[in-house]
Amino acid sequence: MRFRIKLKYAVIAAVNAAAVAATLVMTAAGSSMAKAQRYNYAADSWSGHRGGYEQVSCFLAENSGFVKDSVLSVRMQLTQQLSTASVKAEPGKMLFPDAYSASAGKVFVTGDLTGSSQAQVTAAGGDFFMFRSFQLLSGSYFSDSDLMHDGAVIDRTLAFRLYGSDNVAGMNLFINGQRLLIAGVIDEPATKYERECKGELPDIYVPYEAAASLFSGADGRPFSAVTCYECVLPDPVEDFAYKAMNGIFSSQYEGNAVVVDNSKRFSSSIRTKTLKKLSRSGVRDDPVKLPYWENASRIVEYKLTVLYSLRRAVLIVPAATALWLLILAARTWKRNRNRLLRSAADRLYRLRVKIHSRFRRRKTENGQT
Repeated sequence: MRFRIKLKYAVIAAVNAAAVAATLVMTAAGSSMAKAQRYNYAADSWSGHRGGYEQVSCFLAENSGFVKDSVLSVRMQLTQQLSTASVKAEPGKMLFPDAYSASAGKVFVTGDLTGSSQAQVTAAGGDFFMFRSFQLLSGSYFSDSDLMHDGAVIDRTLAFRLYGSDNVAGMNLFINGQRLLIAGVIDEPATKYERECKGELPDIYVPYEAAASLFSGADGRPFSAVTCYECVLPDPVEDFAYKAMNGIFSSQYEGNAVVVDNSKRFSSSIRTKTLKKLSRSGVRDDPVKLPYWENASRIVEYKLTVLYSLRRAVLIVPAATALWLLILAARTWKRNRNRLLRSAADRLYRLRVKIHSRFRRRKTENGQT
């Protein structure tokens, strides 16, 4: 009988140890998956990990009517809302960084040599590269403050197809007969899901001024469409940044805009609110087409939803065990309360006698010296 009781408790202890170990493993795995999607952590980089800022993105349909000139209006509305919340820019620092971009189309690219390739062009403005998790292999990024807007950032695959090297900053590339300078070369996406969502074509990132001279919109005007606007906003109260962005885009571009709170999307509390089926249904293509880095993050969202929900289910085991031990302790106390109280009182009395005797002995010794 004693052996059976001991075996019972050993099994309970083993099951709880396994549950705790599984919880730790799932927590570590989830954290690693989330941190790998580095583009969602621009707020940490901007604030120096001090907190108080939130990264929020809005993805729009190509026919939403949101264009480069619309960015100024959004900036003004956000600035006004921050001012109403008594948030002002720190001395020598902008109030908030932002970026805007859109896929401009596929092109045939050549270099000074015989190399050539098809590529996907993305128009980029604002602090676009601050929001990206690209690894720069050579050269530098372009910015809105450049005197000339003829720079382009290409990925490693295209650099090797054109010149057989990734150290090609300053070299030429030609799109539709127009010459651009290679400002920098970036590495391929770091994560499995980004590589899956990216597609096979290499990438070129160009300023909007260059995109406007290379492409035309559906109305025949120079290209100026924006399908992604993102910013890092001060967050004086919880969800201020998200609500500010969602209020602007949901009201003005209803049905054509999707707002994402990048800073909170991987939170375990958010991911376990609703258990969703593990699939790639979160990858958007129409009417709102998402860039590959956002689609990759959505795949991770679904995986974390399942992982954190499973973790919560596993935690039921130690939680139930703890509850059982509390009930067992309560029953033991109720059944043996008088004996336990007497035992405690007896121990307390003996402790007091011991302390008192020690005190008298020391007092006697001091009197003799």
